[in-house]
Order: sequence, then C-alpha cells, then structure tokens
Amino acid sequence: MIFQVKSYLKFLWKSTNEHGVHSPFVFSLVTKCFYCGKHDVEYGILREFRKSLVNNHQIIDVTDFGVGSKVFRSDQRTIAAIAKNAGISAKRAELLFRISKYFQPKNILEIGSSIGLATSALAAASPHAKITTLEGCPETAAVAKKQFEKFGFRNIDVLIGEFEDSFASLQSVRPNWDLVYFDGNHTSEATLQYFDILLPTVTNNSVWIFDDIHWSADMESAWEMIKEHPKVTVSIDTFQWGIVFFRKEQEKEDFIIRI
Repeated sequence: MIFQVKSYLKFLWKSTNEHGVHSPFVFSLVTKCFYCGKHDVEYGILREFRKSLVNNHQIIDVTDFGVGSKVFRSDQRTIAAIAKNAGISAKRAELLFRISKYFQPKNILEIGSSIGLATSALAAASPHAKITTLEGCPETAAVAKKQFEKFGFRNIDVLIGEFEDSFASLQSVRPNWDLVYFDGNHTSEATLQYFDILLPTVTNNSVWIFDDIHWSADMESAWEMIKEHPKVTVSIDTFQWGIVFFRKEQEKEDFIIRI
C-alpha cells in the first residue's frame, strides 16, 4: 500500500490533461474518448451486469495462478465480494467500453476474465467483434459464462486453463489482435512473457492495455521495459493502466494522463 501511495504521488506530479498533449492522435483519444462525457445507453447494461454479481452471495473456490490477492485471505470467496473488491470498477469498465467503442476492434483478447466485468464492457462496446477471454480458474470462468448467457453476449469465447496452455492452443489460429487487455498474472516475468508471445500478432492499429502497472515495483519495471521496446511508439500511463500503440507513423512518445 505504501508503495502504491508513493507511486500515485509521483504520477500526480508528472501527469497532465489534454492541454499537455501535442500529438494529434493522442489528443483526439483523450478528448473524444477518455474525457467523453456522453452517457451511452450501454452503461445501463453494465450496471445491471455488475448488480447481478454484487447481489450473488454464492461461495466459490478460487484458483489463483498469479501473485494472489491483496484483499482476500482465503480461496473461498463470495461472488459478491469478488465483484466489489477484485473486479474492474464501474468507472474503469465505462472507460474500457469507450476505448473499445472508439477503436472498434474486430478481434479482442482478454487475459484474465475473472467473473466477466471487464469482458462485458468490451462486448457491449463491440458487439460485432470476436472476443477471446482467458481464465485460469474454472469456477470464476463458470460464473462469467453464465453471466454472458444471461445478458445475451454471444460473441465471447472463454478458454479455461493456465494462460501458457491457452496461448499454445491459440497459436494455430494466431489472429491479429486489434485490442488486448492484460489483467492476469501481475508479475513482471509473466507480463513480459505474454508481451513477447503476442508481439508477432500486432498490427499498426493494435491497442494493448496493461492493468495495474503500478501494482508493485516489479510491475513498474515491466512497464518501463514495455515502453522502451522498439515496436512501441506511443505509451500512455493513466496510473491504473498502461496503454501502448504500435503506429509506425508516430514519433516515439510517452504520456502520463490523469483520467
């Protein structure tokens, strides 16, 4: 917690808003997407999706292949508690919705489904996209799949198992992922491994979003290495997320934006 507080204070000191952005591409993204005040009708669907999980007090056994939780002390958790404490926040879900709607990706990959809160935002924003979401825990994946069916999200394919095995099964298909949302194993080693595995699939228009880049010193180190990669031309640090682009026509620039 102390580490994250210090990181956030540094972030506030260095960050800016749209007035500190001189790239037309990033300025448009910030003003038309990040700071967009429009209330999309789909936000109501996302609220109902979340509400149904928050009101579900079923206990499940969570299998965690990552670094574990900073909130929970037991692998037995209620679905409601996961929705309240471990899932993407309502505000972040709406931002993820706006990003997906802004870029209109055709192929989306999510690493770490959990109970489907972030996935629902991606699906609501891009109903015609093909979404593949990976989840290591069978019980949380089962909850997510049930929710997707309940809310009519039929464009989502859930792959259950350790991420390395899921990546191997995707190698034969190997689509060009237009949007990748990394919310799985929050370690530098795993994050960089996933980055390297997926790097051959990038196109000029790919958007990659890394969750919890300031989770720990380890994750901050991974984020710095990702930013410095020669294929990454634009990076945006929003504190919670790190967003990278591979646009060859862009000058290499790093932005720190308050949202």
